[in-house]
Amino acid sequence: MSRRSRISSIADLIERDGQCRLTESAKHFAVSHVTANRTVARLKKSGLATSKPHGPIELTMAGFKLAEKSKRRHAIVLAFLVALGVSPAIARMDAEGIEHHVSDETLQHMQAYSKWKSTKPRSPKP
Repeated sequence: MSRRSRISSIADLIERDGQCRLTESAKHFAVSHVTANRTVARLKKSGLATSKPHGPIELTMAGFKLAEKSKRRHAIVLAFLVALGVSPAIARMDAEGIEHHVSDETLQHMQAYSKWKSTKPRSPKP
């Protein structure tokens, strides 16, 4: 799982629960407490998160900005895949991986295509 995905997931947990504790993070990522602790340590070292012993994980401003950027990228890729005719369920799964591997230029074209396609009548599925 990429750093962007981890940050986005922590932001989602904070939004959903009001906070993100290490145990909740470990459950969410389906990893051990030790692995989650190492992940948070790397995020802290990168300046994306903070935490105190036995306290919740908090995102720094840089962490929140990265999470928002990742969510925007995900939304663009998802809309693009749906505009191509991919079912929403499959598009959600595929967007998870694609969003991390496309350039900003490609994202701009995906977004432009999705907007253009939304103004056109629906065509039959193949």
